[in-house]
Amino acid sequence: MEAPRHWTLPATSAARAADRPDHTAIICEDRRTSYARLHLDTDRAAHALRAAGVRPGARVAFLGRESEYFYLAILACAKAGAVLIPVNWRLTAAEVDHILGDSNAELLFVETEFRPVVERVAPGLPDLRHVVTVDRPGDPDPGAGMRAWWAGAPDTEPLGPAARPDDAVVQIYTSGTTGRPKGVVLAHRSFFTLPAASRDSGVDWIDWRPDDISLISLPGFGIAGLAWFMHGINAGATNVVMRTYIAQEAVRLTAQLGVTTTYAAPAQLQMMLEEHGVTKATFASLRKVAYGGAPISESLLARCIEVLGCDLAQIYASTETGTVVVCLPPADHVVGGPRLRAAGRACPGTGVKVVDEARRPVPAGTIGQVCVRTPARMLGYWHLPEATAGAIDGDWLLMGDVGYLDDDGYLYLCDRISDTIVVAGQNVYPAEVERVLAEHPAVADSAVVGLPHQDWGEAVHACVTFRPGTRATPRELLLFLRGQVAGYKIPVAFHAVDELARNPAGKILRREVRQRLRAATADPVR
Repeated sequence: MEAPRHWTLPATSAARAADRPDHTAIICEDRRTSYARLHLDTDRAAHALRAAGVRPGARVAFLGRESEYFYLAILACAKAGAVLIPVNWRLTAAEVDHILGDSNAELLFVETEFRPVVERVAPGLPDLRHVVTVDRPGDPDPGAGMRAWWAGAPDTEPLGPAARPDDAVVQIYTSGTTGRPKGVVLAHRSFFTLPAASRDSGVDWIDWRPDDISLISLPGFGIAGLAWFMHGINAGATNVVMRTYIAQEAVRLTAQLGVTTTYAAPAQLQMMLEEHGVTKATFASLRKVAYGGAPISESLLARCIEVLGCDLAQIYASTETGTVVVCLPPADHVVGGPRLRAAGRACPGTGVKVVDEARRPVPAGTIGQVCVRTPARMLGYWHLPEATAGAIDGDWLLMGDVGYLDDDGYLYLCDRISDTIVVAGQNVYPAEVERVLAEHPAVADSAVVGLPHQDWGEAVHACVTFRPGTRATPRELLLFLRGQVAGYKIPVAFHAVDELARNPAGKILRREVRQRLRAATADPVR
């Protein structure tokens, strides 16, 4: 698919300001930003970036919670030709230091809350020449400092080379599930290919409409939240942004503002459904909910179908794909239906195949590594040519996931290759065991990992969180699993924990779970 020249964020900002200037682009807390205001403010901020010496291709970072100013920074960088680095505000100083240093960020937008972290690491960052504080203590506007910074800048379109679809625009750091975070460089086109291909093919598995009110449930420092926002802006929709995700607030906003569409991790959907007083009427405005990032239990899915009362679409993607590549359409969301365990089918404009260790395609039903082909794919990993070459094979991106295709082209995921547990030569895929554990009435969540074993190589362990007021013994959990999974897949130990480590997209960080178990920070269930 050849990218049209208007597939850029600056062109989209200008188009929305022209065709619906007074329509609300962003709602955050009690503040509303129109498309015209967003366009003019981002023009001013782009001029201010140029005045600060930020050149095309330079890296600019943002460390702060969700707000209209975070998304404003992205559009401003796009107009100035810079690349924005969204920094996860939950990270430690050492992790922030790695991202700012690795990206060679020259300018940093930071909220006052996180300035102590920046002050600790800034002396060791020679490339960081400017630090702009987004807010001002005591000022109700969370962007008062940023507005003062661009005060006096013109609101005209910045002069310079026009953005092109293949130009880099954001650099998102992976969650580090398999090692140190890598900077995934994405181009403008990543935010346009899926809606365009879906429109051209007449497929509406996932769609965005101008009259939508879209709730941004996931943070913008990850691809899921950022892409969902960008797709909403491209459509001219109203985007509802929460400073921090709180299930009670998400429920209130959905009912009060008439939210029509959102994307959420299964854990977020579960929390919303467990809020006091929630009924089907609470979600009457919803027309479509997309979910993904982690497996969903059949019981939770059945409750979503019943209570949300709208179309559901499961999606499969990664930071490297730049957009959704596989979708389980609403038509396949039937309680007890044969497709509910599938990730879905390739979205329009994308391709999926499963390969063996030699990267040769395997027959349907055969487990192998999942590969996808999409025009939204990353440009590469920042300053890591070998890692980029290892992830890309011609037109195909190697996902690092284990799975298989059925005869109808539906993709079924087993697990991450790096998370596969080998017990005496037998492969155990954690997601399979976790899926069964999720059906136990006392289990709220679980993470299955492998730990070294003298005789078997690895042994299966499970960390478990329980629903409020419930409990299960190891024997009860073992008996529950027996007969549903093979004996060698049943954990040799169950560990009770208060919560499981997850990344912003809701994926379990099994590497961190393993580290905690090895340090004996979790107690076996008794």
